[in-house]
Amino acid sequence: MRFSKMHGLGNDFVFINGFKEKLPRDLADFSKKLCHRRLGIGADGLIALLPSEREDVVARFVYYNADGSQAEMCGNGMRCAAFFARQEGITCEESFTFETPAGLIRPEIISGPARLVRVDMGLPRLLPGEIPALFSGSRIVAAPLSLGEKTFFVTALSMGNPHCVIFVDDLINYPVAKIGSQIEQHHFFPAKTNVEFIELVNESKIKMRVWERGCGETLACGTGACAAAVAAILNGYTKNEVEVQLACGSLFIEWHEGSSVQMLGPAVEVYRGEYLDF
Repeated sequence: MRFSKMHGLGNDFVFINGFKEKLPRDLADFSKKLCHRRLGIGADGLIALLPSEREDVVARFVYYNADGSQAEMCGNGMRCAAFFARQEGITCEESFTFETPAGLIRPEIISGPARLVRVDMGLPRLLPGEIPALFSGSRIVAAPLSLGEKTFFVTALSMGNPHCVIFVDDLINYPVAKIGSQIEQHHFFPAKTNVEFIELVNESKIKMRVWERGCGETLACGTGACAAAVAAILNGYTKNEVEVQLACGSLFIEWHEGSSVQMLGPAVEVYRGEYLDF
């Protein structure tokens, strides 16, 4: 089976062209084998582009985490998918639409050597039932969340997948793995959640570490960066254009109330090969 290894700011994926390759029936188990960093190729997730019955899209975008769980969307993976679709000949356009479990997502490849992709990520979903989260109010903005004897003030929303954003003072030394894993599985989030830890730099820049649902801590998360920027704007911490600084670079997010979230960032192909053990 031919594959491509790609990453968006260190958030890495194995890509398979489902128009040409025959995929196993059990993609959850296949993803666990494929993404194992010692026994497989190694990645945060598997992304397959598959034929769609819709005439207005180029492909179905299917994403499985390294633990075999399926996610609704992946922002870094979406940028990489745009380049993968072009290089595989699935489309020759620079702007097109993918079908995802989170809805239709439209990436645009920006011409030039930087290999940048802008993605219209759609409207952030702010109602608790859309996240989903067990909350009686209309929006979860700086809401208290108890974890043992400690209370966190969280902002939660969905970018097609659930996110819980926490603002902290010392990001580099924060216990992301400990707190992230506990909040991921908190009963407040019936479908579990991604957890973003944010340190404010100024009104135009934030720093982020992320605990991804089904992956653990990763170097980057596109939907998480979008959620973090929206949360910072909702809390009045930043302006509407936000640079989200991650371990391997930055994503640039723009959001205005009532409009779609726009994400701009890089996508890189690392290598191509053939996977034999399936």
